[in-house]
Amino acid sequence: KMPKVSEVMTEADIKPKSMHRAKIWSDVVENLYRFQQAGYRDEVEYKQVKQVDQVECWPETGFVKKLQRRDNTFYYYNRQRECEDKDVRKVKIYVY
Repeated sequence: KMPKVSEVMTEADIKPKSMHRAKIWSDVVENLYRFQQAGYRDEVEYKQVKQVDQVECWPETGFVKKLQRRDNTFYYYNRQRECEDKDVRKVKIYVY
């Protein structure tokens, strides 16, 4: 049984309902910072665009390790925090 086209569309094209900016650093903010540096809203959009099930993360910290940009170049990230305090307010948190 094939899924209806509308079901597939809504599943593959999730849009956020709202957005606010981060005020304090956290693990979640750190990973969002990494996705947004690579040109994506967040993990949801990255998985949609790149058609991947898993994002490579550092086992020790759980931070994103490697992301592929839309132009297919790769960003590699450190184990430690990369989002500095001055950059925290630039991070957009999307609500679905």
